[in-house]
Amino acid sequence: MKITSQTALCGAAIIVSVGAALFGQVKTEVPAVIPGAKPVRVEHIKIHGASLEGNLEGDDVDREVIVFLPPSYSTQKSQRYPVVYALHGYSIGAEQWSKEIHVPQTIEGAFAQSAHEMIVVLPDSKTIHNGSMYSSSVTTGDFERFVSDDVVAYVDAHYRTIPARTSRGLVGHSMGGYGATRIGMKHADVFGSLYIMSPCCLTPRGAGPANPETEKALEAVKTPMDSAKLPFGLRAQLASAAAWSPNPKNPPLYLDLPSKNGAVDQEVIAKWAANSPLAFLDQYVGNLRRYRGIAIDVGDQDGLRAGAAKLHEMMDSYKIGNTFEIYTGTHTSAVADRFQNHVMPFFSKNLCSAKDCK
Repeated sequence: MKITSQTALCGAAIIVSVGAALFGQVKTEVPAVIPGAKPVRVEHIKIHGASLEGNLEGDDVDREVIVFLPPSYSTQKSQRYPVVYALHGYSIGAEQWSKEIHVPQTIEGAFAQSAHEMIVVLPDSKTIHNGSMYSSSVTTGDFERFVSDDVVAYVDAHYRTIPARTSRGLVGHSMGGYGATRIGMKHADVFGSLYIMSPCCLTPRGAGPANPETEKALEAVKTPMDSAKLPFGLRAQLASAAAWSPNPKNPPLYLDLPSKNGAVDQEVIAKWAANSPLAFLDQYVGNLRRYRGIAIDVGDQDGLRAGAAKLHEMMDSYKIGNTFEIYTGTHTSAVADRFQNHVMPFFSKNLCSAKDCK
């Protein structure tokens, strides 16, 4: 099926960003095992998402979460640890994200190379249309607050964390990079450092002509099973619509699409644009200035390179402290290496430990 409409504000971005990974065109490069690395403990738990209750899609409010506890956690019973919350991309969940970044190996490798010990948490936000966009919607539920409120509160209550914003880090890749950007801007009271990896969906985009074939295919979707049969890009449009143009009066999907009856719906396009971080960054300058560290990276062969560069430029224009790196790689090829050798050391440097936390 040919997709020619540019109406998919994030759908188009997601196709560029993770389409290759979805169809197996690239492989994640795995860092070498570090000799002597001590094992971390892996726990698979479920966290109830109060913020997701009543969502119109009927997505599960009890979400899978993977927790990685550092080597000393079982023996140093009085020690408390910083926490890094890592957000997965579109079309995958926490389990597949763990394989793409090759945890626990890369976490163990980072600790073996002098990164301070910390807890790493991977929450799952996959929905019936393959991704929540980490946004706030009556249709999907409030995944933004699921991360910032529900998951953080549960982890603080059940693990030996340092319950302070300066000891919490937020990182995400692709859709997760969008989530880290969005949640980071709005919840600087919760997190103290941000790492944004190859973020999608940053830039407001105009709408091209409506595509009758695309419109027909999307309007035919009535059930989760119908959604699962769609091509990647069309399913991404449904996920974007569920997150950014919800409509509780439009069953069965409870969303509004970017075009209807052969015409672009400018109200929907405006709603999608309003959810673009580069459109609302100006409103959260004060929040972003609170962070101890902000890092942005993207591959030189990644179609999302321009958006990531623009995010860096906007932060620089407001004198918001941040670093930006374009590394050699595609959207997904270096993500495991980046996690071990860049993300974890970044949080080791910027997150507050038990001794220096205020």
